[in-house]
Amino acid sequence: MTQETIDGIPVTDQQITGWSEEAEAGYSVEKLRKRGRKPLGDGVSEVVPVRMDQALLDALAVRAERENVSRSEAIRAAVRDWVQVA
Repeated sequence: MTQETIDGIPVTDQQITGWSEEAEAGYSVEKLRKRGRKPLGDGVSEVVPVRMDQALLDALAVRAERENVSRSEAIRAAVRDWVQVA
């Protein structure tokens, strides 16, 4: 049997027991929310897949880079403008 590792460091039974006990005790939602992405609005965000041809994607990338924003933020700004929502 191969020993499990994290970043090349062997994982011990003691670590696994500790992680298991921590998970069983539950996690603070507020503590977990401080990690990861910031909320975008008032509620939970939803991923919306959108198809674009390569020319549109290229134009989006150029404009987003010029404006120093991500592609996602550029798309959100365009949609906000289109639906006239602040």
